[in-house]
Amino acid sequence: MISYDLTGKTALVTGGASGIGFATARMLAKFGATVAVNHLPDDPRGPEAVNKLIDAGGKAIGAPGSVGEAGTAERMVLKAIDELGRLDLLFNNAGTPGTRHRIPPPQLESITEDLWSQLLETNLLGMFRCSKAAAPALKAAKGAVVNTASIAGLGRAGSSLAYSATKAGVVSLTQNLARALAPDVRVNAIAPGAVDSSWMVEWTNEERQQSIERALLKRRCQPEDLAEVVVFLGFGAAMVTGQTITVDGGLTL
Repeated sequence: MISYDLTGKTALVTGGASGIGFATARMLAKFGATVAVNHLPDDPRGPEAVNKLIDAGGKAIGAPGSVGEAGTAERMVLKAIDELGRLDLLFNNAGTPGTRHRIPPPQLESITEDLWSQLLETNLLGMFRCSKAAAPALKAAKGAVVNTASIAGLGRAGSSLAYSATKAGVVSLTQNLARALAPDVRVNAIAPGAVDSSWMVEWTNEERQQSIERALLKRRCQPEDLAEVVVFLGFGAAMVTGQTITVDGGLTL
C-alpha cells in the first residue's frame, strides 16, 4: 500500500459511518488528514465512527445530514467545510439500493415510483448537490472529488434496474463534473464489484460464493481495497480525471 502524508489536508466522506466510507475515513485519518464523517442524523454509527477515528489518534468531526434532501445536503457540506477550514477531497460515497432483496430485471412491477425517487434523490442528485456546494472550496484548494459508482452502472445487473440506472448516471456525472471543475479540481469515480460490507441488500451465501468463484482474484473486495483506490484518486493520480476505475477483483472479466 502506498503511504501518503496528508498532514494539513481535509476530507468530507459522505456515507462515512460504515463500509467503504468508514474504511476510507479511517485510512485518510491514519495518513494525517482531518476527516468530516457524514451520516444520517439518526444513525448512531455516525458518532461511533467519529469516536473510533479519534481514539485511534486521528482527527475527525461529525457531519450529520441526508444528501438525499435538497437544502439539507448543501447546508451539511458548507458547515463541514467551515469547521474543517478548507476542503481537499470530497468523497461522494453515500448511496442506497432502496431494497433489502435483489429485484431481477423482469420484475418491472416491483420498480415503483417511490423506489425511483429514493434512488435518484440519494444516489445521483445527492452527489450533484454535494459537489456543487463544495466546488468553491475544492477549487481554492486544488482538490479532488471521488464518486462511488458501481459495476451495476457499467452494464451489470445490480440490485435493481433503477439502481443500475442511477449508478450509470454517476459515471456520466463524473465525466461532466470533471469538465465543469477543470482545471482546478479532478473528478473520478470508483466502481466496486462484490464487497463484504454492511449493505441493505441481503445476499445469500450461494450468491457470495458465486461472486468469489467468478472473480479472477478469487475473493470478494474488502472496504479497505476500495479505500486504497479512493485515496490514490484523491491525493495521487495527478493526471487522471473523468475516469471510473473498476475495483472488482476481475469479477466483470
